[in-house]
Amino acid sequence: MATHHSSAFLLAAIVAFAGALSTALAARDLGDQAMVARHDEWMAKYGRVYSDAAEKARRFEVFKANVVFIESVNAGNHKFELEANQFADLTDDEFRATWTGYRPRRPAAAASSRKATGFRYANVSLADVPTSVDWRTKGAVTPIKDQGECGCCWAFSAVASMEGAVKISTGKLVSLSEQELVDCDVNGMDQGCEGGEMDDAFEFVVDNGGLTTESKYPYTGSDGNCNSDEAKNDAASITGYEDVPANDETSLRKAVANQPVSVAVDGGDNLFRFYKGGVLSGACGTELDHGIAAVGYGVAGDGTKFWLMKNSWGTSWGEAGYIRMERDIADDEGLCGLAMQPSYPTA
Repeated sequence: MATHHSSAFLLAAIVAFAGALSTALAARDLGDQAMVARHDEWMAKYGRVYSDAAEKARRFEVFKANVVFIESVNAGNHKFELEANQFADLTDDEFRATWTGYRPRRPAAAASSRKATGFRYANVSLADVPTSVDWRTKGAVTPIKDQGECGCCWAFSAVASMEGAVKISTGKLVSLSEQELVDCDVNGMDQGCEGGEMDDAFEFVVDNGGLTTESKYPYTGSDGNCNSDEAKNDAASITGYEDVPANDETSLRKAVANQPVSVAVDGGDNLFRFYKGGVLSGACGTELDHGIAAVGYGVAGDGTKFWLMKNSWGTSWGEAGYIRMERDIADDEGLCGLAMQPSYPTA
């Protein structure tokens, strides 16, 4: 009898397990079907076309993993939100290789050994610095631009801070040419779509006697030969550049209160990459690989202090192309390393 009972129990257990497994597989199939539908909708939204079914299958797996990450973060209690944006079917390595492009002159750990420059805002009193600044409202920021799949964020960052400096010194806001930097600034650290650094771009502009307008030398999103006829260098010029003291958000605030500032961040970090809106905060990396521009700062409705940053990934990313990043955090390097290597041109 015991054998009969144990056999019946075993059979019941097997049936129950099979039922549970069947339910789990069905749920997974439903989940995958829903994810496939989401991927198809996402492809339609961003005009993504794959070469064949095999590539689509590969991209789907990447998309699914990224969506799982995004939803896990959004399920937490954060001051910001992520989304499956135009980068959702790229691996981390693919994204960093095409959509960033900041190449530090030296390893980030050796940031303090950069060539010393003056810092004209060193003696500015914090009592004289506004509680909030937005250079867009002062007419010192051109519309959001899009670097495309060219690792020349460094050129967009340098141009953004230069446009601000020129507006402040001349009263005129002129959209300047990133493409001239991509094509012509190739004899030092800067190598077009292969990456570069903002300070080197400033040095090139000084040596070159200026930078031409975007309309005269439009952006193509790829490396090209230097068109010296178009690079008339008569649109705007700068006298030099200065580095903000490293790992010092107070000094950065003094600088941004006076002009837009070029900033390097870990833009390949998935919190930054998939940012949708709110004030970005939390555990962001500090592997500097992306150049952006600090064009203001302020305090959110909940009291969170933030930096206002202009990015170069088009208006469909983030808050219409901008990102707010928490400021004055305990980490000296700043969120995503934003305080490690800021600099600005002098006009």
